[in-house]
Amino acid sequence: MNISLYDLSVWVLPLVLAITFHEAAHAFVAHRLGDNTAWQLGRVSFNPIKHIDPFGTLILPAMLLFAHSPFLFGYAKPVPVNFRKLNNPRLDMVWVALAGPATNILLALAAALALHALPLAPAASAQWIFDNLKNALVINAILAVFNMMPIPPLDGGRVAVGLLPRPLALPLARLEPFGMLILIGLLILLPLAGSQFGLNLDVISAILRTLTGYVIQAVLFLTGNA
Repeated sequence: MNISLYDLSVWVLPLVLAITFHEAAHAFVAHRLGDNTAWQLGRVSFNPIKHIDPFGTLILPAMLLFAHSPFLFGYAKPVPVNFRKLNNPRLDMVWVALAGPATNILLALAAALALHALPLAPAASAQWIFDNLKNALVINAILAVFNMMPIPPLDGGRVAVGLLPRPLALPLARLEPFGMLILIGLLILLPLAGSQFGLNLDVISAILRTLTGYVIQAVLFLTGNA
């Protein structure tokens, strides 16, 4: 694989911003709803170093890349939230979880809107700016969709735990320690196993790609770029 410095310059910045804003949003909303755990640890911050997880941000995406996974994903260091400190623990957990994906959607909208200002950019840097904005749109759409999968500890899993009736929410919540292993199994191991038998078992990645495409189309339409 030939990855140039230019490639890095147009992917790293939007990725770092997407992850940083996502995690900072979780911490900020938790703080506003009564839990200052993340606030005290400095996680309400736009400093990416405070949010990068060595495995989820670096190693896992690299594993997927080398495994030729059709859907790349990763995650940052989870924001610590003491749900018992929230004003209304079950409902507020939903708002804290939604804050991250919602922020990614807002960043995608901002990137798409900024495309309209490209004619004002210097000709020498217009392509670089365009590529950063395009990648910011794609990355934020992917993060929003991926994180809303209903598997704890992803945001969608925590939303489901907060909204489902207790008899359904409790078994789902117990999956949280195994959530990342389940994801790796669904997104990497299952497709690899299927390929050994000539079967396409890459169903989850296909669903995620389709949903991400819909989100990107919606953002482009809403910002007048369709």
